Amino acid sequence: MEPAVASPSVDRWARRRQRARHLAVERPFAAEMLRLYAALLDVQERAFSEALETPPDPAALATYVADRVMADIALETIGAGPPLLAEACRARLGEGELATPVSRWLSGESQSAVEEYLARAAAGPVLEALGPAAGAACRGQTRARGCPRCGGRPQLSYFPESGESLLTAPRRLLCCRCGENWVHERMTCPGCGEQSTAKLPIYVESDRFPHMRVDACERCRRYLLTIDLRKDAAAVPVVDELAALPLDLYVQELGFAKISPNLLGIG
Repeated sequence: MEPAVASPSVDRWARRRQRARHLAVERPFAAEMLRLYAALLDVQERAFSEALETPPDPAALATYVADRVMADIALETIGAGPPLLAEACRARLGEGELATPVSRWLSGESQSAVEEYLARAAAGPVLEALGPAAGAACRGQTRARGCPRCGGRPQLSYFPESGESLLTAPRRLLCCRCGENWVHERMTCPGCGEQSTAKLPIYVESDRFPHMRVDACERCRRYLLTIDLRKDAAAVPVVDELAALPLDLYVQELGFAKISPNLLGIG
């Protein structure tokens, strides 16, 4: 899920770990969430590597994820997560039928918060490893203004480093489901397509989050967090978003809802 990684290298996992450790110290209010996220990374990296080495059948992905990844995600959460989430994962793990929430996540169906968390955390690294085949795993889901690969909703937007001072990097969106990223118009709402700048307010908190902002839409009342790698090259969008709770709370108090909650359900 990092734009800086051009190939499916394990370096992406090292960068996520390093950034999570850094932000847990820099932003104590997010330390609990980041500790849980860091605990998940070993499971996710292993799932990614195994799926990369021996790609699973996309048509049977729900069973593959349930059998090989889901229980480990639940156990890490029980050990490192906040008490309420840990207990919910313990209870859900005891119920069995773990392929069902994965199948629902892949097809975009609604389900309980704990089931969506488990399915998303377990399926995400496998879908990343599958690359273009992730679309087949999601059964060809399509969604207006969604991910061109799997149809998932955008999780966040970011501006990558352009590499040349005279060039302006394009705005990119990151899929909440398969990790694909794609170019998106700068002043267009990813939620509804609104293009009037008067209806697209931008909120910033420069002191604490100089490389982040909120892109909101008055028409659909939704928003995305935007991470600018030109201002902080060390940022890892999928990790930095987890540590931006004050920005989320601020715009939610204004009546906006996140297009897609993050992995830990914030939004």
